[in-house]
Amino acid sequence: MESAIILIFVLGYLAITLEHNLKLDKLIPALGMMALCWALVALGVDSFSQWFDSGKHSLLTDAYTAMNHDGKMHLMEETLLHHLGKTCEILVFLLGAMTIVEIIDYFDGFSTIKGYVKTKSKKKILWLFAILAFFLSAIIDNLTATIVLISILQKIVKTREDRIWFAGLIIIAANAGGAWSPIGDVTTTMLWIGKKVTTPMLFIYLFIPSVICMALPTFIASFLPAFKGEIESDSNENENKKTNPHSATMLYLGLGAIVFVPIFKTVTHLPPYVGMMLSLAVVATFAEIYSRTKFSLTSMEGSEEDAEHDAHAHHSPVHHSLSKIEMPSILFFLGILMAVAALESLGILFGFAQSLKENIPLMGTELAGTKVSDLVVMLLGVGSAVIDNVPLVAASLGMFSEGIDNELWHFIAFAAGTGGSMLIIGSAAGVVAMGMEKIDFFWYLKKISWLALVGFVAGSLAFMVMRTFV
Repeated sequence: MESAIILIFVLGYLAITLEHNLKLDKLIPALGMMALCWALVALGVDSFSQWFDSGKHSLLTDAYTAMNHDGKMHLMEETLLHHLGKTCEILVFLLGAMTIVEIIDYFDGFSTIKGYVKTKSKKKILWLFAILAFFLSAIIDNLTATIVLISILQKIVKTREDRIWFAGLIIIAANAGGAWSPIGDVTTTMLWIGKKVTTPMLFIYLFIPSVICMALPTFIASFLPAFKGEIESDSNENENKKTNPHSATMLYLGLGAIVFVPIFKTVTHLPPYVGMMLSLAVVATFAEIYSRTKFSLTSMEGSEEDAEHDAHAHHSPVHHSLSKIEMPSILFFLGILMAVAALESLGILFGFAQSLKENIPLMGTELAGTKVSDLVVMLLGVGSAVIDNVPLVAASLGMFSEGIDNELWHFIAFAAGTGGSMLIIGSAAGVVAMGMEKIDFFWYLKKISWLALVGFVAGSLAFMVMRTFV
């Protein structure tokens, strides 16, 4: 039964990567393999020899086989509910962030930032967005930073063929920036909450490797033909578009509300999505207040354009923003995460990580009396691009017994956080960018993956040098 589940996952994964060739939206195979994998888990619950308890990050063998059918079914239902809860935390957070971004766009808030970008040079814009992605992801996490920056990018770079190149480098920079902050990436947050790393040591160990992981691919990309010359400007848009007097207010309010989320989490210790819902409520309140005064912004000449503007003004900006959310991306996210959760629950990913630890020639240092291979951790990073970094980090929590702030945990945080950049569906930032810009899997593989690999390897080598001085 395990082989059948793995086969379904592989076929579903292939269907996602061949989306454009099959002319089949990626959410269909994602949802299909999720449902089929869990159906086979339910049908074969008595035949499995082990079960991975995600809540405790431990593998059950004898305790699982000793259970009767009802006990195993109950454990499976609890595990399914656990994974659905964790996945929905991400999805609700994502929905809140995307809605705030759409509300900002409703008031044309991103035109404020567009006004600050005076240069038309593609190379300068590349560096600007890479640096913004790096630091913004450390503050509001790589997922939200990617949403915000691609939304701004869509206002500045009008040509999609140019924009997807910038989006690819934003993914690399956002994942690199998320690695050195305890709230920058979900895997780093897992290690932080699990008392494996602390904030000061994360910065000391990972800031320089993360900078290298971002800066080297950006430096190399700046010499590529895609970033030569200047972006095309749309002069007609600037002439015809009316300025909204609330655009700057809604931009600063919206971004401030997103930045407030990690502060809320630190103070209350509640999951980030709770703070995001509070932020959305505040932003939506001001959006409703401002939208009621929009009728006074139009002229009273009764032109057809003004009548259309008035009609749009009386719609709720929140409803309008929710209608523009990319629901296919949300459902794809649900499918891929829950499908991976099925593999995790059977201990397949844990076994994969354990086999890496045991079978690969060790070339690391002596840590707490146990030899740990640097190559193993780097392969976990590569594996996080193919599968998902969350279950691999969860597996590593059960694999290693090193104490808090051991260099191993910081290396795992870096590898899992930045390794996902090597494939478009290897990180939350990549999945969101893929949905927002309809980036093809193989285009990313050919054009961006090698840059992400260079940054990952260079950052890993920098970490190995850095740890000798810490």
